[in-house]
Amino acid sequence: MDDKRCEGFEKYFDEGKKKTVYIAMCGDLVHPGHLNIIQEGRKYGDVIIGLMSDKGSAGYKRLPFLSYEQRRIIVENIKGVKEVICQESLDYLPNLRKVKPNYVIHGDDWRTGIQADMRENVITVLREWGGQLKEVPYTEGISSTKLNNALKEIGITPEIRMKRFRRLLSAKPLIRILETHNGLTSLIVEKACVEVGEAKKEFDGAWISSLTDSVSKGKPDTGFVDFTSRINTIEQVLESTTKPIILDGDNGGDVSHFVLMVKTLERLGVSAVIIEDKTGLKKNSLFGTDVEQIQEDVSVFADKIKKGKESQITDDFMIIARIESLILGKGVYDALIRAKAYIDAGADAIMIHSKDKDTSELFKFLDEYSRFECKVPIVVAPSAYSHVSEKELQERGVNVVIYANHLLRSAYPAMKRTAEMILKHERAHEVEEFCMPIKEILELIP
Repeated sequence: MDDKRCEGFEKYFDEGKKKTVYIAMCGDLVHPGHLNIIQEGRKYGDVIIGLMSDKGSAGYKRLPFLSYEQRRIIVENIKGVKEVICQESLDYLPNLRKVKPNYVIHGDDWRTGIQADMRENVITVLREWGGQLKEVPYTEGISSTKLNNALKEIGITPEIRMKRFRRLLSAKPLIRILETHNGLTSLIVEKACVEVGEAKKEFDGAWISSLTDSVSKGKPDTGFVDFTSRINTIEQVLESTTKPIILDGDNGGDVSHFVLMVKTLERLGVSAVIIEDKTGLKKNSLFGTDVEQIQEDVSVFADKIKKGKESQITDDFMIIARIESLILGKGVYDALIRAKAYIDAGADAIMIHSKDKDTSELFKFLDEYSRFECKVPIVVAPSAYSHVSEKELQERGVNVVIYANHLLRSAYPAMKRTAEMILKHERAHEVEEFCMPIKEILELIP
């Protein structure tokens, strides 16, 4: 058939095209509600799934248990799915304008709540090409939140837990880590969550601090609590949270001991260890130059990092080098030299530590570091400069913020007040308002 004859059929073929249907989902835990929506979509045309990226999901809710690629393989094999494309964020509009679907299918549960505005935006954009929104009644009895909680109760394998920290670094612009020193505080890390606008905010992982682990045992933070004892704390945390764990490894000890530490932590499923470039008897960094603290030779510490990396079995475990130059008055230039040397030795991230409320030195380091040709993620613990917001730190290039000792520091004054009030009033009635109900504490641990 020649071109002229084809022209007469152009309108017929356009009208005969099968219509397209767009359905957005995370697809982490596929349940009957998802299958119902896909089945409904098939009635209207070819189903295209906008599968939320790890970054998109982590940005407003949580990092999925399964990676994007794992979820894509599952979803594209569901009967009725024609194609799977990546939706980079909660915002449907970029994909809608690219696909121009005839229909968008969604559950009717987004008419109120955090997605109500997005629903209106979808309706407005669909009008640009005559598309329509079709809403399916919410599938009763199915709750993604309950399913997620059930998975958390089952637990997590060491391998999956260890991988999650690297996945978070790829998916989120800023990671929040909270100090924990026993199983109970680990439950707080696991469950603490607030809604801010359209986003749910929670902590991404747990920090097992040398300081709070020691103090909670009634011991000084001088390395007196040995690694064998600290493993007991690690195991309590492992049992109480599914989130990634970062261990405060002090200076890592002798090289041979550090190698054994790395192997043990990797086997347990800890995601990372942070070691500081100091030598000699442990003294808390926040003392600064008020006590004698000796910084390790650059080449010696770099060799420790190198040996630790060589001892790993997987590529998932991370060694984070903590630089003490600003703590010890050595200045920004010394810190930058060390950062480059530690990166060259294989450090997976750099922690720059400071005990000053004045952040001028810290910010100068971050600005200079941003110009490095070869960079790794930057970690900070803003204990001394708590007035600086996460947004400010992120804008300076920080990737991980560790709230390093705040649970223990807030718990001790509360417990002390309770003890003193009981002594004062010779009964417990006056402290009841500050205590959680007995029923609630009995039900706290399933």
